[in-house]
Amino acid sequence: MDEPTNEVLLEKAANIKLIVFDVDGVLTDGKLYIGENGNEYKAFHVRDGHGIVMLMETGCNVAVITARSSNIVAERMSSLGIKYVYQGKKNKGEVLKKLINKLNLTASEVAYVGDDIIDLPAMKEVMLPVAVADAHPEVRKLAEYITKSNGGQGAAREICELIIRSQKNLEKFI
Repeated sequence: MDEPTNEVLLEKAANIKLIVFDVDGVLTDGKLYIGENGNEYKAFHVRDGHGIVMLMETGCNVAVITARSSNIVAERMSSLGIKYVYQGKKNKGEVLKKLINKLNLTASEVAYVGDDIIDLPAMKEVMLPVAVADAHPEVRKLAEYITKSNGGQGAAREICELIIRSQKNLEKFI
């Protein structure tokens, strides 16, 4: 990842203590695979997961808020060690406000990564709204940062590394 040169962006990223991800279209490519037996399948990029784990190792909190509910998401988030997982939540802005209060944070310490219109209310609650490269145009318009990578294809890793670099923590992983 090339290091962004926007000083304001880097200052905001350096202050992040909580990053919140949508799932479908952000941590996955947004495709749902449904087998003949009705089972649902999703693909998560291993490098996105590793970026999230590295970010948590720096002390940053990570959360997931998704409108859908899935055992697959619960299993993947558990395997990554993410303790704040909210599924079946269509009002993401309200859930995010409650989480920010629970963690005693301010909007200036929070980033949200989304891809679709349902993410807009949550993105408006944070200082660092992020859109994946293939996000809906309205989401891209609101975003402070747009990843170079599409959802499910390294976008989460990209924003995690941006935060890690801006907080001067990348060296501990190299």
